[in-house]
Amino acid sequence: MKYFFLSEGWNIGRVWSSDGLWQITAWRRQPDIQRMNICIVENNELLWLYRTEEAVLTIEVKPSTSEIASQTIGQVVLKRLMSSEQVIERLNTAEAKCQLQNIHLVTQ
Repeated sequence: MKYFFLSEGWNIGRVWSSDGLWQITAWRRQPDIQRMNICIVENNELLWLYRTEEAVLTIEVKPSTSEIASQTIGQVVLKRLMSSEQVIERLNTAEAKCQLQNIHLVTQ
């Protein structure tokens, strides 16, 4: 698995694998990219942790609204995705929050 942090209010655009731009017809599916229930706070901004499959090499991200886009750059391409060790190291040095859906799963 590979990981990346994405600011709240940003969405995933195009995705690339080793063969180039992700082709749904060739792979017969969307790339496996999931937002996890963990975020860090940096400069009063929420950065959500995402998990993706090994085949994904590069991800384009864009602001979800024109309001955010007018305050920032139009798009970003993430070329260096993180390993699990790098995520743990980053969480260790940040103010982390965990969004729990079911508290009973944690307390058992």
